[in-house]
Amino acid sequence: MDVLTAEAVNKVYGEGDAEVRAVDGVSITLAAGEVTLVMGPSGSGKTTLLFLLGGLLRPTAGHVWVDGHDLAALPERKLPGVRLRTFGFVFQDFNLLANLTARENVQVPMELAGIPVAKAKAKARAAKLLTRLGLGNRLDFLPEKLSGGEKQRVSIARALANRPRVILADEPTANLDSKLGKEVVGLLKGAAHEANAAVVMVSHDSRIVDAADRLLLMEDGRLVAME
Repeated sequence: MDVLTAEAVNKVYGEGDAEVRAVDGVSITLAAGEVTLVMGPSGSGKTTLLFLLGGLLRPTAGHVWVDGHDLAALPERKLPGVRLRTFGFVFQDFNLLANLTARENVQVPMELAGIPVAKAKAKARAAKLLTRLGLGNRLDFLPEKLSGGEKQRVSIARALANRPRVILADEPTANLDSKLGKEVVGLLKGAAHEANAAVVMVSHDSRIVDAADRLLLMEDGRLVAME
């Protein structure tokens, strides 16, 4: 079952001689339970495409359909709710709240989305996700006390908290060694299959190619190959 469809999506910055087509006419469909890996050189538009798919950026032209909503046309006031209920994000720079512990950061999406779950259950789910990622002894640590790899794992746990239909991960294995990188990708792949979610990973890490069901290659804002 398809959960997201992007149609001829463009993202243009600047005008005239200064115009840059960060994403140029990309069309893609994401299926439930499928892991898609997007690779390409720096500046090829991978992260911009990820943000367009998740409604973090609006396309200059084109459409992004999810759950009957066109994210390109959705009123600004409605976008946050759709993002919280539909997407889980893993950001390359983590985007953790500095004044909250690792566990509290993971609980935030559940509370913001208004998911009807008792606080104790939300706390338990956050602890379970963090423990699965090897952070059972870091639940009450603030981000400043965590290493880069630990912050990355907190970000991944947070992305999984709401059992999203689409998980968008920007360099999910960055700052992780080979063993932990494989475990993280395994968790994302497990989420795709167990929760029937679509997963899109942007990465330079060739070690995780085999974990993907589909490989997309980008260059100069365009999809140049699908495997």
